[in-house]
Amino acid sequence: MLSILRVLLMRMRMRNRYFEMHTVLSRLNTVFAFTLSVLAATTFCCFLTTAFNSNFTPSDLQAGRVIVKNVPDFTGDRDRNDLALLTFDLKANLTPLFNWNVKQLFLYVMAEYRSPNNVRNEVFLWDKVLLRDENAVLEYNNMNTDYYFFDDGVGLKSNKNVTLTFYWQIIPNAGQTPRIHSTSQIVEFPDRYIAIKE
Repeated sequence: MLSILRVLLMRMRMRNRYFEMHTVLSRLNTVFAFTLSVLAATTFCCFLTTAFNSNFTPSDLQAGRVIVKNVPDFTGDRDRNDLALLTFDLKANLTPLFNWNVKQLFLYVMAEYRSPNNVRNEVFLWDKVLLRDENAVLEYNNMNTDYYFFDDGVGLKSNKNVTLTFYWQIIPNAGQTPRIHSTSQIVEFPDRYIAIKE
């Protein structure tokens, strides 16, 4: 009889230890971890609904007037560098790119070229953030660049292989941020500098 009482007491103590291990904080931690796991799985499923959509739409980029100047570099040792001034036309209908998972588009025009100083040069010329509620039909004529087109030397004059490219990057609510290469145009730069007033 005494042994049965001992066994019952041991079981009651073990049962109490089991209930003591599950405090309010440990239970909240379990609920929080489970909630995060469910949210992560739901976000991944939402990403899958748009993961295989086409992110391409046709566009047209044409370079306009191009001039090259040789100007002093005021940021460094005052050597003279090439500065290009150009205009471009851009036409694109980006409406098909927007779906429930697209928060905004980051659009930009970039110039890529070779020069005697560098094998590969990439210069951002223009950019725009297009939000979901904005008009996604672009028709720009004779647009000036937003940023200066400097070369770190004299690699722009007579350069026959400057490629202007229109890109966009999709910023989603959930998932990857793909960079899409849309259209390109090779531009020949002039053989002479335009005189500047000093």
